Amino acid sequence: MIVVENISKHYASRRGVVRALDGITLTIEPRSFLTVTGESGSGKTTLLLTLGGLIRPTAGSIVFKGNALHGFSETELAEYRNRKVGFVLQTFNLIPYLSALENVMLPMMFNPQLNGAAETRAAELLSKLGLEERKDHLPRELSVGQQQRVAIARALANAPDVILADEPTGNLDPTLSLEILKILKNLNEDEGRTVVMVTHSPEAARFGNRQLRLKDGKIER
Repeated sequence: MIVVENISKHYASRRGVVRALDGITLTIEPRSFLTVTGESGSGKTTLLLTLGGLIRPTAGSIVFKGNALHGFSETELAEYRNRKVGFVLQTFNLIPYLSALENVMLPMMFNPQLNGAAETRAAELLSKLGLEERKDHLPRELSVGQQQRVAIARALANAPDVILADEPTGNLDPTLSLEILKILKNLNEDEGRTVVMVTHSPEAARFGNRQLRLKDGKIER
């Protein structure tokens, strides 16, 4: 599904060039669950954001289903992020003044294929994640675990090919962490969603069927 060829991402700093990614090459197969671990500053999140089209690499290429992301315009990248990729982040990023239902509907606002069915689909996703009775609640009226489930429902709104999760259990206690990891695992195994998850937790990493460790912007062999 995704072929990453020798990508690098360099930043200029007062101390010189920071090589956040330094020659990463890998293939992410459809229906796989890849977990990425490494120490802080190893390049985990930079890799995820690059895969998601949120930042462009300094060098190298990312090819998604035969299409090279580096050839995309900003408009095409925005469409890729909205239609092909679902993001699940540690901080949830829910809009505080919108209900759970409205938060899940947001990514569908610019998807004409839904033909006005955004509310129905959002309600179905929330029900699937056990939040049918909470759909009209604001984020502050939900528990932390419920907020993360809303974020997962939002990530699934446009039926993306791949889910990119950045420390999705970082703010959760062990019980809630297990709950969220099981949801991601079920999405992978039962629905065939490709999942790439960045985590600092060895326990969480074991939920993947493939594990990758980064060190200093490189894949640790």
